[in-house]
Amino acid sequence: MKNDSMHREKTDPREMLKNLGMNVTGKIEKVENPEITLPIRTLSNVFFDEQNKLIKLGDKISKRTYMNVAHTRKFMQTLLVAAECKKIIDQNVSTSIRDLYYALKRTIPDTNENTFEDQNESDPVLEDLEAALNTLREKLHLQADRKGYMAGNILINDTGDEIDCSKMGSSGWAIPSNAEPDVIKLSKCDAKFVLVIEKDAVWQRLNEDKFWRKHNCLILTGKGQPARGTRRLINRLHKELKLPVYVLTDADAWGFYIYSVIKQGSINLSFLSDRLGTPEAKFIGITTQDVQKFDIPKNVTIKLNEGDKKRTNEMLNYVWFKPKEWQQELKHMLQVGYKLELEALSAKGIKFISETYLPQKIASKDFLP
Repeated sequence: MKNDSMHREKTDPREMLKNLGMNVTGKIEKVENPEITLPIRTLSNVFFDEQNKLIKLGDKISKRTYMNVAHTRKFMQTLLVAAECKKIIDQNVSTSIRDLYYALKRTIPDTNENTFEDQNESDPVLEDLEAALNTLREKLHLQADRKGYMAGNILINDTGDEIDCSKMGSSGWAIPSNAEPDVIKLSKCDAKFVLVIEKDAVWQRLNEDKFWRKHNCLILTGKGQPARGTRRLINRLHKELKLPVYVLTDADAWGFYIYSVIKQGSINLSFLSDRLGTPEAKFIGITTQDVQKFDIPKNVTIKLNEGDKKRTNEMLNYVWFKPKEWQQELKHMLQVGYKLELEALSAKGIKFISETYLPQKIASKDFLP
């Protein structure tokens, strides 16, 4: 499957949904087994594009058919999601992916079978549909809950309203699910870089200390794994405004994974990596090697468990962690046998992270690629 963002911009999801329905009904009218063609979104059809430094979706496809018992339930669910998307587009309204799930959940007449048991069933089907139609859920008039927040020296036009992210108080500007240019326009920006922070509590610390004002930057948090809207905004801030992106996470396998997803995308959403990945992002910390560099007390470190060790050893073999700097960090973590959270820096003082740690890291360009 060709992953082409320019082509995706030009697609008309209403027509594509209509064509999907016509293809299925055409098969039924011919008394043939109806089918839906979908890209395979598993590891077997995902590759790392060395040139663009992004995880990409390959060209393998599968057929989801009605008469195959193994496919029947997913076939039904795919058509239900497609039909509901067509309906909300025709009504020119938007809804959440949570509302979509509830709108479609019901018991099939004369059975004890539900169309969907929980949202973990409807979300992957929606992603299948996005990939099959080479479109975005936002173009299907769907959105997710707001999760990320931003503060700093930038003006944003949000559906006609001008937002000054330097005047949003302690809460910051809530990043919407849809951060596409037709909804969110990036206006005047004086910031010199973007700092993406894993932890909401750490973001609040930096916002309270007005780190973004003192260092003329934007601070964002995805509150853990960033949602698609946050990752899309990071992508746009770098591409459109040419801002360097620095990522701040815990020194553990989960924090490093969050960084990797921001940098080159994810396997699950490999069909959107061109929009969600920012290959030029740099990892600013925290690392296990910082314990010695900044004299962090050993008693705030956390002993690695067997799961941590297994995951770290797996990451050593990932292409995107092959640079020598990452190999050194991952091997050092295994050698010392501990991990640590960003909050561990508070052992050096509540403002240590904003007044010493980050300024030193940025000034010396002490980043991991």
